[in-house]
Order: sequence, then C-alpha cells, then structure tokens
Amino acid sequence: MSEVTKNTKLWGGRFDESTSSDVEAFTESVSYDKNLYTQDIRGSKAHSEMLAKCGILSEKDMTDIHEGLDKILAEIEQGTFIWKPELEDVHMNIESRLTELVGDAGKKLHTARSRNDQVATDFRLFVAEAMTKWRTLCLEFIAVLLERAQKEVNTLLPGYTHMQPAQPVSLAQHMMAYAWMLKRDIERIDDALKRVLISPLGAAALAGTTYNINPEFSAERLGFAGEFDNSMDAVSDRDFAIEALSAGSIIMMHLSRFCEEIIIWSSPAFGFIRLSDAHSTGSSIMPQKRNPDLAELVRGKTGRVYGSLQQMLVMMKGLPLAYNRDMQEDKESFFDADRTVANSLSMMAAMIENCAFNRERMSMALKAGFLNATELADYLAAKGIPFREAHKITGHAVAYAEKAGKALEELSLEDLQSIEPSIQEDVFEVLDYEAAVNRRNSKGGVGRVSLFRQFEDMKKFVRESEGK
Repeated sequence: MSEVTKNTKLWGGRFDESTSSDVEAFTESVSYDKNLYTQDIRGSKAHSEMLAKCGILSEKDMTDIHEGLDKILAEIEQGTFIWKPELEDVHMNIESRLTELVGDAGKKLHTARSRNDQVATDFRLFVAEAMTKWRTLCLEFIAVLLERAQKEVNTLLPGYTHMQPAQPVSLAQHMMAYAWMLKRDIERIDDALKRVLISPLGAAALAGTTYNINPEFSAERLGFAGEFDNSMDAVSDRDFAIEALSAGSIIMMHLSRFCEEIIIWSSPAFGFIRLSDAHSTGSSIMPQKRNPDLAELVRGKTGRVYGSLQQMLVMMKGLPLAYNRDMQEDKESFFDADRTVANSLSMMAAMIENCAFNRERMSMALKAGFLNATELADYLAAKGIPFREAHKITGHAVAYAEKAGKALEELSLEDLQSIEPSIQEDVFEVLDYEAAVNRRNSKGGVGRVSLFRQFEDMKKFVRESEGK
C-alpha cells in the first residue's frame, strides 16, 4: 500500500497530506532530467545576476547563491550529490540543496520565475549544445569523406539506379555525394539554432511576472540569440526540440543510406569494400564470417531517432496552452536521440576512415552491365541521329553483345557497323570507361574537372564552418 504522510514538498503549502509513494515514483523525472544539471546551474546563476541587477536580490544573496551553486556543481561532478526522487526533478533537488547550503538566499532564487520557464530554458540550452555537437561531428565526417575521395578520383565503379548497373562513376563522386548530404545537415542545424536559442527565462509560469525584470540580460548571459515574445508560448513551446529531432532524423537517414551500401558492398557477391577488423564482427558458429554489424546497427538505430521525433509530435499535438505535465516526456526521447546521432556519426567516420576499397573488383563490375551504353547513344546522337533513334540502336547493340557474351567495347567495328553503318573506329575511345567518366565535367558531374571543383568548394565550406 502506498504511503501517505504530511506534505513536505517545496510546493506543498496548500496540501495537508503528502503525495502517495506510488504517484511519486510514477511522476518523478530526476532519474533522467538530472542530465540537465549544468544547464540548470547556469540558468540559476544568470537568473540571480539578473535579479541583483534589477535590485530584486541583494549582491550578497547573489554571491551566496553563486557559491552554493558552485559547490553543488562540484558535488554532482564528484558523485557525492544525493539525488532525491521525492524532490521530483533536477530543479527541486538543486534548489533544496542550495537552501541547505546558503539558507534564505537559496529560497529567494526562485523569485520571478517558475519551473515552467526554468525547464524550458534548461532544455533549450541542452538541445542547442547537442545540435552544436552534431554539427562538429558532421564536419569531422565530411573531412574523412573528403580525404578519402581525393585519393579515389581514378577509382571507377558502377553507378546504380534501381540497384541495377547504370553508368560508370568514380568512387570519389560517390564519397562526395554523402559529403554534400552532410553539408545540408549542417545548414539545417545552423538554421534551426536560430530558433532554438531563444530564451524563455522570465516568462514565469505562463503569464509573466509582476517584478520589473530584465529578460534580455539573462538571455545574453546564457548565450541566447534573443528572448521570448509571448510568455504562454515561451513555456509551452517544444517545436524547437521537434525541429532538432527532425534534423537528427535526416542525419540518420543519410547515414542509413550509406550503411545500406556498405553492407551490400562488403558482401562477397560485390566485394567492393573491406571493413577493418576493428569495425567488423564474427559469427559464433561460422568461422569465415566478417559481419558489417556496425553499419547494420547504425541502420537499425535510425528507427530510434525517427521514433523520438514521432513521440514528440504525438505528445504535443493535443496540448492546450500553456504548460502541461505531458511535456515531462520530452527529455528521455531527446536524450536517447542525442546519444544515437552523436555515436552514429562518430562510428561512421571511423569506419570509413579505416576501411579498404577493392579497386579491382569495382573495375571488373564495370563490364558486367553494359555501363557504357549511354556513351554509344550519345556518340550516335552527336552524328545527327535523333536521340530516341540512337537509344533504340544502342539497345540493339546491347542485345547483340549479350548474345555474344561480350561487353560493348569487346565487339568488333564490323559487328557494330552491322547494327549502324555510321559507327566509326573512334567509337572505341568513346566506349572507354575512364573517358566516359571524365567527359562529364558539367556542374556536379563525375569528371575530374568537376570533382576538383567539388573538392575546393567543400574545403571552403569546411573552413568557413569551422570558424563559426
């Protein structure tokens, strides 16, 4: 049976009896929101400075509060702080301990604020720090891709559409495709941070406060880019976390696509890539196995981040203004998504940095699917044959070569001229795979000139992004 005693909560003035122990266990959040302790202490310091600046708190009380908060921070980091579930959350645990340390000054800290704007402030700071970390990891992964790509300009392999061999491409182009995806991920983070870094501190419970406070001061002290415009929106808004989870989900989608290719490429049926021993696992029963478990796990963990985004959207969709306790459920899912995104980016960068590409197998695969057929069609079109007709003629040539068990470039000039008399000896220069790749120097194309432009553009982006 649940225990009921006299209410001793910091908010328990109007209650005669205590919350039941079952309800306390169900409603507590300190078991996970204690992850916000650094943000909570930072926010309390900024709030007390603002109160002192506005003459609401004495300088001595502010100094005592800061010294007490510093002691609490040390206790937490040293592992000696005692977290009490009955105090519900990180905020009440810290405030209670602060009052033990500094007396009445600790009781004055909560003047002109509520746990509603306090938790919103802490969470925004945490989300901003998480996204900044993702941004750094995206940049580091881009650097790995860029370095590998510059070494693989001359490595050719089949490019696929519908998972069928389509046209020859360079491995460098393939690596750079993911670098450009990560660049957009960084741009999404940068744009979202403009909305994440808006301070809600000073909105109080929902209606603002009667105290003559200075929200701009505390916002600036905490590194926010601005402060709230509407107190009800400030305490009940979680779209900043939803936007962050959306950015994280897109990052994971990009990583998952790459993982899918790594898994396929590492199969002996392809043999394009060999993952390092440090990034592979074996089988408990089949000694020959080299499993791409790391790539599979990143692919699988993508669903966790999608789930966090969906959970947050569902949680918020029916909430009236302003704060509702449902919002307590915003943190665990974000904490999990933060760890997942950060660890996945880190693991992927290390895996690609240390893998080996099998250039010979990639080269052999080029000849298996008539990947130079488009070159023949373009060659015929350049001779004045309408492209649709050139396409049809090339299809006949592919069928002829397939029956003969040869690649297009292995057919004789006589064979080709039997299909289309206008074909001349120069066709074999066009059918060369390396030539086919390097002819494509249009913007973003696979040719060497285009690739070197991409390298320089990406290096410039990395330099500029590192300076932000």
